[in-house]
Amino acid sequence: MPILEMHLLAGRSVEKKRKAVAAITKALVETLEVRPDQVRILITEHSDENFAVGGVTVGERNASAT
Repeated sequence: MPILEMHLLAGRSVEKKRKAVAAITKALVETLEVRPDQVRILITEHSDENFAVGGVTVGERNASAT
């Protein structure tokens, strides 16, 4: 039973997350030869100040870009 974790910045629509979950599930069913009901996907959303790249939070990066 594959279990995937997706860490995303907050703000994506429910529709986009549902599309992603469906596409990822389909890919795992085809490549790992598992049933859709065996696929588990956990989505964790993070605010701009709780997600950093290269030692700089996304919020800080966005603030300096404006």
